Amino acid sequence: MRARPAKSRRGKAGAAGRRAVIDIGSNSIRLVVYHDGGRAPLQLFNEKVLCGLGRGLQASGQLAPEGVGMALANLARFKSLISAMEVRHVECVATAAVRDAKNGAAFVADITRRTGFKVRVLSGADEARLSALGVISGIPDAFGVMGDLGGGSLELVEVADGRLGRHVTLPLGPLRLMDQAEGNLRRGRAIVESALAGLTWLRHLRGRSFYAVGGNWRQLARILMDHQNYPLHIIHQYRVTAADTALFLERFEKLGRDDLKKLPFKSRRRGDTLPWAALVMNRLFEIAPPKHLVFSAFGLREGCLFDRLPARERARDPLIAGALATAQGGRFAAAAEELLGFIGPLINTARAPARPPARLLHAACLLSDIAWTDHPDYRAEHGFHRVLTLPLVGIDHSGRAFLATAIAARHGAGIDAEFLAPARALLEPAALRAAHVVGLALRLGFTLSGGAPGVLVECGLKLHDDAVVLTLPASGSVVIGDAVLRRLDTLARGLGFAPQIVCDEAVAAAE
Repeated sequence: MRARPAKSRRGKAGAAGRRAVIDIGSNSIRLVVYHDGGRAPLQLFNEKVLCGLGRGLQASGQLAPEGVGMALANLARFKSLISAMEVRHVECVATAAVRDAKNGAAFVADITRRTGFKVRVLSGADEARLSALGVISGIPDAFGVMGDLGGGSLELVEVADGRLGRHVTLPLGPLRLMDQAEGNLRRGRAIVESALAGLTWLRHLRGRSFYAVGGNWRQLARILMDHQNYPLHIIHQYRVTAADTALFLERFEKLGRDDLKKLPFKSRRRGDTLPWAALVMNRLFEIAPPKHLVFSAFGLREGCLFDRLPARERARDPLIAGALATAQGGRFAAAAEELLGFIGPLINTARAPARPPARLLHAACLLSDIAWTDHPDYRAEHGFHRVLTLPLVGIDHSGRAFLATAIAARHGAGIDAEFLAPARALLEPAALRAAHVVGLALRLGFTLSGGAPGVLVECGLKLHDDAVVLTLPASGSVVIGDAVLRRLDTLARGLGFAPQIVCDEAVAAAE
């Protein structure tokens, strides 16, 4: 019998903070294991099974027998995986189908008997609250209405300034709606319109954003991205105008079954429900057209994590928390704050191409050495694509493009590099140039200091008159060479100014 390999202390320490959330929905069950439950939860594992528990529920009042069997079998698998991963904190929640089914309680008891999971059956109000908290967790500045479309229900919640407002749970999930309308889309439209008619507060959505959560709506986002030839296939904070959304939904509702089979990124089991998901969104937007549709990858599961955080942790910026976690394990001990203090006076000036938000500049400093383990010839391109697609939240797609462009420039990429095409599509020219300048300033900072701590705090970088001025300590503790002069010259040319070095209060042109 082969002996099991010994588990390292480091492995056990890493497993100690892991958290798992099991979501038993009307259409699917899902297990997500997170590295920890902090402000920027990083997924370690994600598995979904489309069981269809809510199929036929409207007519029978019972969970679908085939779905129950599939769910129990896969929950047993989830139990095994959680044990192997040494996850100590597990939260198991069930939503609309389980709470509404006559045999829901028996199903929950069977789950506990077979797996030991303690299932929390969420009320409609709890489901709405947790989904909205998930959106706030991933998009702290969300302002409008969150909509979470599950298989059995639709939750709508006002969100603004990190707080929740009015909310409602409606029986408009695609599985339930299909049953109610007996498969007739025209009848389904009337049902949706009737359910939404009394919600006068939805009129406040006009001019604001609608934050879409749920598997069916995420599938619609993928199809829309493909339709637009969108340069970045990341769902979180994918933003579409109301006009583009209305045109897309109108066309989508008219697709026949054969047309639906040809669509990309569509699983077979989602095929029947997607037209109904589009119908709900279309009717909702006809009643209360938003300014933008914003898709959120964070929802109920992340809301469960966020709900358990202390207020101080909730208040942290998830972008900075995520960038900080990503940057751990760099080459040197130089703090991002030193880089930020060095390049900030240069970037935060009215004469720069554009002034990026302070949090973007901070994140760029945190991520500035992310590609150091790559081959030097590929650092710029690999760093660009890695930052563009990092599992960060609290940042929109233009922000991603800004950070990625800065990291590419920090590793020597020119602003016209071919691989920067996605950034050129997502950024205005001034913002693209500003990101490039940030990268050039970071490159100068790393060259000047070698990445070592304590060097940049003795130096300064700013615009003065028509020059980019690098100030060095009079003590001579910081020594420059050809590489520093080249980096300073490149930075100055990027801004359209001359380079200068100030040392011991004497100004000399950098050669």
